[in-house]
Amino acid sequence: MFRDELRTLWTEPRAPEAPARVLGDWLLLGAGLVATALEASLRAQVTWRPVSTVLTAGLCLLVLWRRSHPLAMVVLAFGGGILLTLIDVLTGHTPPIGLRSGIVVLVLFYALTRWGSGREIVLGSAVVLASFTFSSFDQGGPAGDILSGLSLLMFPAALGGFVRLRTMSRRRELEQMRARERESIARELHDTVAHHVSAIVVRAQAGRVLADLDPSTAAETLAGVEEEGARTLEAMRAMVKALRAADPDVGLTPLPGAADLRRLAGDRPGGIPIDLRVDGPAATLPSAVDTAVYRIVQESVTNATRHATGATTIEARVTIEPGQVRIAVRDDGAVTAHGQPRDGYGLTGLRERAAMLGGVLRAGPHPGGGWQVVAALPLTGDHEASIERSTGDVHPRAHR
Repeated sequence: MFRDELRTLWTEPRAPEAPARVLGDWLLLGAGLVATALEASLRAQVTWRPVSTVLTAGLCLLVLWRRSHPLAMVVLAFGGGILLTLIDVLTGHTPPIGLRSGIVVLVLFYALTRWGSGREIVLGSAVVLASFTFSSFDQGGPAGDILSGLSLLMFPAALGGFVRLRTMSRRRELEQMRARERESIARELHDTVAHHVSAIVVRAQAGRVLADLDPSTAAETLAGVEEEGARTLEAMRAMVKALRAADPDVGLTPLPGAADLRRLAGDRPGGIPIDLRVDGPAATLPSAVDTAVYRIVQESVTNATRHATGATTIEARVTIEPGQVRIAVRDDGAVTAHGQPRDGYGLTGLRERAAMLGGVLRAGPHPGGGWQVVAALPLTGDHEASIERSTGDVHPRAHR
C-alpha cells in the first residue's frame, strides 16, 4: 500500500496555474535584503562577513523563481547549505558561515510542496532532510532542540501541502458543478430539440398523405425528412437516457421559464420581498433561453436571501428586446465584512449556462449599495457588442 501511495506521489503533476511573479515577491525580496544588510552591519560575530552577506543575499534572490523552478531553488539553497556545513567542519568555524536572515529558505520549502510535481517534492524533500541531518550532526545539541528545528523546517512544507490539497479539492468541486450544469443544459436542450423534431416527423407524415399533388417529388422529399427526423429523435433519446440513468425522475415535469417568475416572487412567506418586473413578450423566448432566465433569477434571489445582510428588498428586472434578453437582480443589503463577497459555486454554473447560450453574466457590488447580478442572453445571431453594453461596468467577482 505504501509503495502504491509513493508511486502516486511520484507521478503527481505540478499544481496548475502557478501565478507569475507578483508584487509580493518583490516585497519579500526587499525585506530579506534589508534584514541581511542590517544583520551584516550590526551583528558582532559573523564568520567571513563578506562571504556570509553575499550568500544570504543570494538565498533571498531565490524566492523570485520559487514557483517556476521549485526543485532547482531548493537544491541550490539546501544543497548549498550542505556545502557550507562541510566547509565549517573542515575549518572549525563557530558560528557557521551565513546569517540568520537565511531563514528565508523556508519559503522555498513551502513553494516546493505547493507548486512542485510529485517527483520534485520527493527529490527536494530528500535534499532538505539531508541538509538538516548533516547540520544537526555537525552542530549537535539536545534532542529537544533538534526536534524543534525539524518541526520548524517541516511546518512550511506541511502548510504548502495543505493549501495545495484544499485548492485541488475546490477545483474538483467546481468541475463537478460544471459537469452537473452541462448535464442539466443537455437535458433541457434535448427536450427542446425533441419537441421540434417530433413536430417535423408529424408534418412529414402529414405531407406524405397530401403528396398526391406531386407524388414523384414530394413523397421522396418528405420520406427523407421523416427518416432523418426519426433518426435524430432516436439519437437524442439515447443520449438523454444515458444522462438520466442516475436520476430517472429528472425531466418528467415541464421546464420552468420566465412565466414562472411571478410564482417565484410570490412564494416567499417571511422572506425578503421581491420587486419583479418582466418587460416584453416572454412567451416568444426560445425554450433554452426561457429556462436560463428563470434559473438566473432563481439563483440570484436565493443568493441574496442567504447572504444579503440587512436587505429589505430584492429588485429583479427582465427586459426582452429585439435580439436579446437582459436580466438584472439587485439587493440592498450589505455585501460582507470589508466589502468582500463570499465565495461560492452558484454563479459559476450560471456563467457556464450563459456562455453556452452565447451570452454573458457578471456579478459584483452595486455602486449604490448591495449586490447585483446582470446577464444578457442573445435570442438570435451574434449580439456580443450589445451584450457588453447592456451588462454595464460590473466587477466580475466571485459569488457570495
